[in-house]
Amino acid sequence: MVNYWLSLFTGKTWEEFQKAGSDVSGFSKGSQKTVDKIEKEDILLCYITGIMHWVGALEVIGPSDDTRQIWNLNDNSEKLNFPVRLTVKPILTLNPEYGVPMKELEGKVSFYGNPDDRRKGFKGFIRRSSTKFKENDGKYVFELLKEAEKNPVIKEIDYKKMGKIPLYKVKRGTKDIIVTIPETESNSPANDNIYNKDFSSTNEHTKIQYYLLNLGSKMGLNVWVAKNDRSKAHNNISFESIPQMISELPTQFNNATQKTIELIDVLWLKGKTIIAAFEIESTTSIYSGLLRMSDLIALQPNLEIKLYLVAPDARSDKVKWEILRPTFECLPKPLSDICGFISFSDLQDKATKIQELGIASYLNPSFLDEVAEYFSVEDEYQ
Repeated sequence: MVNYWLSLFTGKTWEEFQKAGSDVSGFSKGSQKTVDKIEKEDILLCYITGIMHWVGALEVIGPSDDTRQIWNLNDNSEKLNFPVRLTVKPILTLNPEYGVPMKELEGKVSFYGNPDDRRKGFKGFIRRSSTKFKENDGKYVFELLKEAEKNPVIKEIDYKKMGKIPLYKVKRGTKDIIVTIPETESNSPANDNIYNKDFSSTNEHTKIQYYLLNLGSKMGLNVWVAKNDRSKAHNNISFESIPQMISELPTQFNNATQKTIELIDVLWLKGKTIIAAFEIESTTSIYSGLLRMSDLIALQPNLEIKLYLVAPDARSDKVKWEILRPTFECLPKPLSDICGFISFSDLQDKATKIQELGIASYLNPSFLDEVAEYFSVEDEYQ
């Protein structure tokens, strides 16, 4: 049976793929285990992020030992980009303006049932390459692509979205690190003033804090809320009345660390050990939340703790843009490796389902890693 797999491109990496002969598809090193499951004659369905167009179908021939620098980071790096590679044979490839818009899939595939799914990132399906399609979804997209090739219709696209976030190479000791340099807010392609309309008020900050505090409490964990938020309440339930709420943090850290931790929006603790920290950014700068996380890691580089930035769905690109700054990427532990992004809608959906099923007490806090999204430089290119 033929399986269908997602292959993500930007406008630039699609162009580079075509210029290289359209016969090698590449994936990040972290995709190795998934790519190993892709078999000969399986089909890769190609999607350009930004403009949100499906543009190609590639038949898999098998693993590739191609070592050409097909995809360039504009940094003169000698490192092979997308080193996990497959030899492919194009079934069809389309210029972006002749591609199949994602909006044509609404209500026809499992990951895009309604407009709300688009706001939620298509249920997380369009996040990284080498995701496997449900069989009917893959067949449907493939048929749309064949129809688009047979009866080409030009569509209006925003060519500004065909690019990618600019990346830069910096030296850190003997190691090259790739980072972003965000533009000013007025010019940034991920403008921080573009908020999800459902989550634009400061009340949403309090609401999300409550969800996290209540969930942690029901899981049997101790919970902490930032000192300056202790008097807040949601739906007439005061934070201080939540079971397992602690009034003082363990004092195993130095004063600087202690002051930093006390101001983090929500903490989950197992006994006296902090196991997860959450910064919530609804209307304030994404940068400020990440900075507090980085301060904590700078002060305690050996601290084993899960970090999460929780923000409206519409700010996902802004989080990605900011988290790859040199300030965060050049830490001993790059923040992009250890701090996950959780959207408001994903958190609320998950918390509501857990509440309905009554399974909170059986959960391990690590379940959040299935909800969180982790950004990396390689994800920007395919």
